[in-house]
Amino acid sequence: MKTRKIRMGMVGGGKDAFIGAVHRIAANIDGQIELCCGALSINPEIAKESGEMLFLPEDRTYLTFQEMIENESKMPADKRIDFVTIVTPNFAHFAPAMMALENGFNVVIEKPIALSLDEAKQLQKKVEETGLVLCLTHTYSGYPMVKQARQMVKDGKLGAIRKVMVEYPQGWLSTLTEREGNAQAAWRTDPTKSGKSGCMGDIGTHAAQLAEYISGLKISKLCADLNIVVTGRALDDDGNVLLRFDNGASGVLSASQVAAGEENALKIRVYGEKGGLEWHQQEPNTLLVKWLNEPTQIYRAGQAYLSDIAKHNLRVPGGHPEGYLEAFANIYKNFALTVSAKIHGTEPTEAMLDFPRVEDGVRGMAFIDNVVASSQSDQKWFDFNI
Repeated sequence: MKTRKIRMGMVGGGKDAFIGAVHRIAANIDGQIELCCGALSINPEIAKESGEMLFLPEDRTYLTFQEMIENESKMPADKRIDFVTIVTPNFAHFAPAMMALENGFNVVIEKPIALSLDEAKQLQKKVEETGLVLCLTHTYSGYPMVKQARQMVKDGKLGAIRKVMVEYPQGWLSTLTEREGNAQAAWRTDPTKSGKSGCMGDIGTHAAQLAEYISGLKISKLCADLNIVVTGRALDDDGNVLLRFDNGASGVLSASQVAAGEENALKIRVYGEKGGLEWHQQEPNTLLVKWLNEPTQIYRAGQAYLSDIAKHNLRVPGGHPEGYLEAFANIYKNFALTVSAKIHGTEPTEAMLDFPRVEDGVRGMAFIDNVVASSQSDQKWFDFNI
């Protein structure tokens, strides 16, 4: 039986930070979580102003994540936070995550999990040592119709999976906007802050995680071609990857941030022996179900015919659209229910445990490493090594 909300501390995400606000909205939607403290910016003035805007107590508005974790770990159990959410750029994920785990706090991290595969493996080892929960916010796996698609594959509705096609085109980096004052573009295209890949690390990892999540398969081999389209850019802004999965199925993954005119057009198609599934992120409440020699079916969110796992992640009746924020909130809700169950000495259910974890983070970093290595080599296929 739950007796209280789960208490959250945030690292990063101060005023004018896009993803920090998204995390706070998502965490608040289901009433399971309360924000209690934060180290919201490396700029002391912005940190203080952001704390005031969020009505945080002055003594729990910290100037560094080290100060926050140290002070919170000394607080009595009835005040101390339960987890730390990290919403900083990639290069600033590992240190606060490791320190939080070392001090007994569960962790939520904006993806990718870290700057390198080695850092990801260190976090995985620490999670295994401590038994704490680490959640990675691969948002798109939180959509109810994505979960419906996954359940249909899991139930064998399509038969053995044969092909997966996933594409993620955006257009926002079609010019050298990182040189024009765009802060989001500046750090995402900087190898010291983003890591060894730009586009493929930023959005290609989402596409890869979604392909594995829905299909229930793991990528076993890949053949990649990464491109820098915009002259003067330091990291890839476009790429294509041929995939092989562990059951022998083939796949194609395309990601681009120079697809002029596109917004956030993530799309996935999964084909089995008996039929296929198609889902578009910009029309998230619809799932197309295609059958061999039968008419295509249109599945809609909020309907009684959906699976229990899809219904667990819905909030409103059919015809009332749920979107990105609600999908994000599903990840927080399931994470919070899992942490709450552990606090109260009960076992979390399968539905509660349905959120991306540290293993997904390690696979994401391995995907980046393998794609970059493949693209730089004349070798056709690379084994997916972790």
